[in-house]
Amino acid sequence: MNLIRKGKVKEVYDLGENLLFIFTDQISVFDKVIPSLVPDKGESLARTSTYWFEQASRLQIPNHLLEFRNKREMVVKKFEIIEGRASSDKRNYLVPLEFIMRYYVAGSLLDRIEKGKTKYQDLGFKNPPKHGDRLPEPLFEMTTKFEKTDRLLDISEAKTIGGLEDEDVISIKETILKMDGEINSQALSRGLIHADGKKEFALDTDRKPVLVDTFGTADEDRFWEKEEHERSGTLVERSKEFVRQYYRGIGYHQRLYDARNNNEEEPPIPPLPEKVLSETSKLYRDLYQRITGQNW
Repeated sequence: MNLIRKGKVKEVYDLGENLLFIFTDQISVFDKVIPSLVPDKGESLARTSTYWFEQASRLQIPNHLLEFRNKREMVVKKFEIIEGRASSDKRNYLVPLEFIMRYYVAGSLLDRIEKGKTKYQDLGFKNPPKHGDRLPEPLFEMTTKFEKTDRLLDISEAKTIGGLEDEDVISIKETILKMDGEINSQALSRGLIHADGKKEFALDTDRKPVLVDTFGTADEDRFWEKEEHERSGTLVERSKEFVRQYYRGIGYHQRLYDARNNNEEEPPIPPLPEKVLSETSKLYRDLYQRITGQNW
């Protein structure tokens, strides 16, 4: 097998007509790979993603999964990778963008609102929202994929980078809402709120959207405990946000983004303490069961 890409959480091998994903136990936050391995994380991501790809197929949503095997491996369809800018007449390629659908105020959206970079009035709020408030309407956003750090894009630049026409963007958005309808419904039935999530797409030979990569996992999506949120507004994290909050708590997030804003050398990210590492491993195993309703 030929290793063609080693990402933050998985290795990608060329099988000729298809690709092989092998999920590692690495974990990353803020576009930094943490120097700690999380036991069972790779298996959790592979099994959870496989579950959602199977649900996508049931909903007749095109996707790239061909086979799941060996607990942490997925054989998937191959699409041409374009790391620069795609053209609007291209076929059968991975769109070099990431697509985010937000249903609640959290994460980087909350940061942007608090810093005035995103106006809460533009989101449909009459007053400044709090962390965990439901958005009046789902918020669809697009970011870069192959830059050093993800960058939020306006619709014009996203279309240029992705080689997309208006109808492509509409079709991708509709596909996300259809898939998220299933994720949201199943999550609620198992006591979870699906707050937001990231997805990636390819366009096939007919330029129809195809769900690729991984989604609906603790890495790409944000889940909260439903009961605590509804009873008191308390946000009990059931996603990688748990790890992000650790690094916010020790001040690393602030130091990192100060360095990025000042074009200074970024501070290395410290490893996770053993206790946090153990809790994170348990989170990934437990969330697989909560999301899918299946036993680990």
